[in-house]
Amino acid sequence: MAKMTAAEAAVHVLKKEGIDIAFGVPGAAINPFYAALRKVGGVDHVLARHVEGASHMAEGYTRTKAGNIGVCIGTSGPAGTDMITGLYSASADSIPILCITGQAPRAKLHKEDFQAVNIQEIAGPVTKWSVTVLEPAQVPRAFQQAFHLMRSSRPGPVLIDLPIDVQMSEIEFDPDTYEPLPAYKPTASRAQAEKAMELLNDAERPLLVAGGGVINADASDLLTEFAELTGVPVIPTLMGWGTIPDDHPLMAGMVGLQTSHRYGNATMLASDFVMGIGNRWANRHTGEISTYTEGRKFVHVDIEPTQVGRIFGPDYGIVSDAKAALELFIEVAKEWKASGKLKNRSQWAEECQERKRTLLRKTHFDEVPVKPQRVYEEMNKVFGKNTRYVSTIGLSQIAGAQFLHVYKPRHWINCGQAGPLGWTIPAALGVCRADPDAEVVALSGDYDFQFMVEELAAGAQFKLPYIHVLVNNSYLGLIRQAQRGFDMDYCVQLSFENINCPEINDYGVDHVSVVEGLGCKALRVTKPEDIAPAFEEARKLMAEYRVPVVVEVILERVTNIAMGTDLGGVNEFEALAENQEDAPTSIASLT
Repeated sequence: MAKMTAAEAAVHVLKKEGIDIAFGVPGAAINPFYAALRKVGGVDHVLARHVEGASHMAEGYTRTKAGNIGVCIGTSGPAGTDMITGLYSASADSIPILCITGQAPRAKLHKEDFQAVNIQEIAGPVTKWSVTVLEPAQVPRAFQQAFHLMRSSRPGPVLIDLPIDVQMSEIEFDPDTYEPLPAYKPTASRAQAEKAMELLNDAERPLLVAGGGVINADASDLLTEFAELTGVPVIPTLMGWGTIPDDHPLMAGMVGLQTSHRYGNATMLASDFVMGIGNRWANRHTGEISTYTEGRKFVHVDIEPTQVGRIFGPDYGIVSDAKAALELFIEVAKEWKASGKLKNRSQWAEECQERKRTLLRKTHFDEVPVKPQRVYEEMNKVFGKNTRYVSTIGLSQIAGAQFLHVYKPRHWINCGQAGPLGWTIPAALGVCRADPDAEVVALSGDYDFQFMVEELAAGAQFKLPYIHVLVNNSYLGLIRQAQRGFDMDYCVQLSFENINCPEINDYGVDHVSVVEGLGCKALRVTKPEDIAPAFEEARKLMAEYRVPVVVEVILERVTNIAMGTDLGGVNEFEALAENQEDAPTSIASLT
């Protein structure tokens, strides 16, 4: 067998597992691994400006295509702790990424050595597996186990910590005969599928709730086929948005306290049965549980046994991979349809579509400063069905989910549960690296944008072009809105008079200068009629220079976006659509 360093063996395993790109920042304790990357070859590298940024790039890369696993690399100590946020957001959303950290020599681990921290214990709660490998011969098998765990059952991240002397030690390893371990996925039984279908068929007004597990299982086509076979309308969760196209006649809208549609909430409240597939009943989807569950039965299908019954006890639960369950549901539905056993759902589906046509929010505002709703209206006009949107948190993300349209799985790439500020820029770069031919459009408020703005330099250096829509109200907008309940507006102002940029008045940071200083292009818009032309100009700049292009829209300072604490009590702060002119790009006009 071949003799090589443990680090070289690890790189060979990465390649055998399908890895050809990594995101990271080198450092002293991980340099042997970087030396192995250089020697073995075949794994490209994007140099992040912050190690947390590298972890979010890896997330964006994973989330873009089925089968992708993003890899992020950092040195010992603070590099590992910096990546904890990325591991947390990946774990929360069931996203597999592999985090590789350097570590002090084994003999120094208990001596408070420079940049030596017990990252295995720190990362434990936010990973499927976290390990400091102490024996060089175990390194290739630790990587093999990592990929097996990341792909099996509920997907999630793994951290492998490598002491520097372990990386440099020579071992025997034969990469030519290495084989990945098969992933384990629980599978529903025929009897379970029939039981669930009986409950669905007995209902009068059933719904399917499609979660992120459907996308993780690459089963969106099956979900749509199942809906069409049964005629049952679909409610995607925020993480499942795109499982069924927004303009599909059985897409009934999103439900929730924030990222939801008026028609989606109304349809949920009118239903009497819900089959959730690959979802976790997140609190911002359900709101008050008593309202969400009252008067309806539930079937819950999830790959993770401990998720079934975690939020509330369903009437029937199935532990299964979403794809495996949907294949069985389709098999049963086809048999029942052929025998005339399936109910006709056309009247219920039409009731849902009528709500979709009429229960709309207004988007067409002509005010200056610009109202945010107008930004999303213009985005819908300019960006097509193949656009991959990237966003994370804030009023911008909430309003974006209320007003934008998504037509394909993995075309709304969003950090759902963790929602870390700063996620959007590095995640968008990871998306660009995963799908270089896609039109990638990121959406941020000004604070999310400022958190990790330095990663734009990586986009310029490595030619990762995308359009970043920056809606700037110079506020922590979501927190300011939440502070209304405390009757205060405290410590949330980002406004100040910028002595170097008087033309932006008191909007503070001159984002155009910052972006250009990082090697990218930027445009600033102050009037609603200039938004669409700016997007078109951004496309041209992006194509010409192959760098990220930021379109900053100066918004009115204060906007309250629709939200509440209960599905039956969402507060609508702005005017509602009274006619088609109020919402010219509403999904109702596309169905």
